[in-house]
Parts: sequence; structure tokens; C-alpha cells
Amino acid sequence: MAFPGRNSYSLASEEETNMTTLKRRKVGKTKLEVTELGLGGAPMGGFRATISDAEAVKLTDDGYDAGIRYFDTSPYYGYGRSELRMGAALREKPRDSYVLSTKIGRVLHAMKPGEKPPADFRENGLPGFAPVYDYTYDGVMRSLEHSHMRLGLQKIDIALIHDVDFWTTKDRAVLEERFKTVMDSGYRALDELRRAGIIGAIGVGINESDTSTRFIKAGDFDCMLLAGRYTLLEQGALEEFLPECTKRHVSVILGGPYNSGILTGNVKAGATHDYVAAPAALIEKAQKIEAVCQRHGVPLGAAAMQFPLFHPALCAVIPGALSTAEVKQNVGHMSVKIPVELWSELKREKLLDPAAPTPN
Repeated sequence: MAFPGRNSYSLASEEETNMTTLKRRKVGKTKLEVTELGLGGAPMGGFRATISDAEAVKLTDDGYDAGIRYFDTSPYYGYGRSELRMGAALREKPRDSYVLSTKIGRVLHAMKPGEKPPADFRENGLPGFAPVYDYTYDGVMRSLEHSHMRLGLQKIDIALIHDVDFWTTKDRAVLEERFKTVMDSGYRALDELRRAGIIGAIGVGINESDTSTRFIKAGDFDCMLLAGRYTLLEQGALEEFLPECTKRHVSVILGGPYNSGILTGNVKAGATHDYVAAPAALIEKAQKIEAVCQRHGVPLGAAAMQFPLFHPALCAVIPGALSTAEVKQNVGHMSVKIPVELWSELKREKLLDPAAPTPN
């Protein structure tokens, strides 16, 4: 895979003069600190849109130049393509200047001639590679070794158990099998790597708050990457998941703060939620939320980005991006001044859970 040539990375003192200052938060009880805004690497994998190597590397570079210091990827995103692209940009930068997370659960292999791909195979991943689920001790070790090679980086800061949830499996029996395998076997590998100081933190990256809570109670985790379940549209995570995280000092990284598109703004029929067309009830609710934001002169996307971070368990939100313009927009949303009355009005209109932490 060819990547665009770039000059050597400039001195940190020069770079600091042009970047946005993003606040940092600790990850659980670890020594790691991440910027409140991170960059999610799923879109640059190419599953839902076509993006070139050069564009992917540039938007990662531009995110770094804008002040982002937390980057998340996975072997699953484009079957290795996201790790290759993100690594191509990040290995040009001082390694101790940013935090990187990737995931375990799928081991990639080069497909043999005539080999049939898995039923859920996506054609627009890295050509010639297919994933195999493997949550065993050996599978975790193999997956991380492969990730190091694709990234071209010696250190991975955070390793996350990926997609052990019903949202992915659509089968309770399969979910139970994978949960048992990873907690009986794969978790041991992650814990050993953490104890040895090879990995700074371990956690879980899934789409369900109830399954995340189950993981928290089953092991000693530093963080949870929860996709889309604590946003302006839905706050079910307040019931048990977030209190449990606070109680156990487990940090939450929120993926999908825009709920895959519906909260980016200009809400209309056909807007996506969880990567499919949103039902009419959600469209109506999002439009009402946007109307409140407009009355206060605030972009819906800015409110969506900042809201989750009011909860003390949160350490970062990590929207993905398909272009430099989207990266810059995400960074800009973090600095928008939002009046306290906006949050009060959302609660009065029963558009936001009254228990959700917001400024007074």
C-alpha cells in the first residue's frame, strides 16, 4: 500500500504554536491522559465510504496538528486498512505525544485461492484479507502482534475487546460463547500485558451499555469504549452503566457522538441512526433538539459533541472523519460557547434526561 511522502515531523515547539488546546483527562486509574476529543479510525477503513490513502493520512495529520492526541483504530476497520493508514501518519510523530488504542477479537489472514469469505464479509476492506473471530489467549497475542506490524509502532497504549455484544452477533448463544471465551482466556493475555507494562490500559469497545456493565463486573478494566449509547438522543447508560463506571473508576470513551449522522445538524427524513435510516420518532426528537439549539445560536453538532463530556466518567469523545473539513469541524465544535439555558430548556422540554449532568 502506497502512502504519500512527507517531510520529517517538525519540532514540537513549532507545532504547538498552531494547534488548538484541547483539555486532557486521565484514563481510569492509569497514567495515561487523552485529549477530550479523539479521532475514530473506522471511516478511514473504507467500509462505508471510499477514501484514499493520501486523504486518510492527511486527515490524521491534520487532526494531530489541530491538537488531537488520542487516536483509535481496529484490525476490523477495513480489514487492516485503518491501522495501516493511521500508523503511516502517527509513526512520523513523537511517540510519547499521543495515545493510541486498537482492538482484539478478529485475527486477519491472507485468503487462499478459492477460499470462501465469511458470510458477513465486506468487499471494500483491504483486498485479499479476511477476519476470523478469536478471543482466546493466543488469538489476543497474535492480533496485537499483527497490529504492531500494520501500525509500524512498537507501543500500543490501550487494547480493547471488540464487538462482544448482541448488536454485533445477533445471537445470544454466540454472545455467551464469546463472552466466556474472552473472560476465561483472552482477558488473561490482556491483563498479563498490562501488568508487564507493555500495554497501558485495557478495556472493551462495544455498542451496548448493559453488556459493558457486565464486562465491568467480570474483570478489572480501565476503560470502556461505548458507541452511541450516551448522546443527546439517548441516555439509557445513566441507569446502571455510568454509575458503575464512576464507582469503579473506569473511564468511558464515547464513540459515535453524532449517532452515525442524525446529530450532525439539518435533521431531516433519511438521517442515519446506528448506520441505518432513523425511525420517524427519532427524527422528530432530533429536530426538536435542533430547534432548541437554534434558539440559542448553537450548532446541533457542537451540543452533541460537548454534552457527553459533562459526565465525570467520560474521558473522551471520538467521532470519525472522512476529510480534513470534518476534522476541523469536530475541533471547532469543542470550543463553541453553549449557554447554560440550552441544557435547562432541553430538560424542561423532556428532550434530555433530568439526571444527565449539565452545567447549572
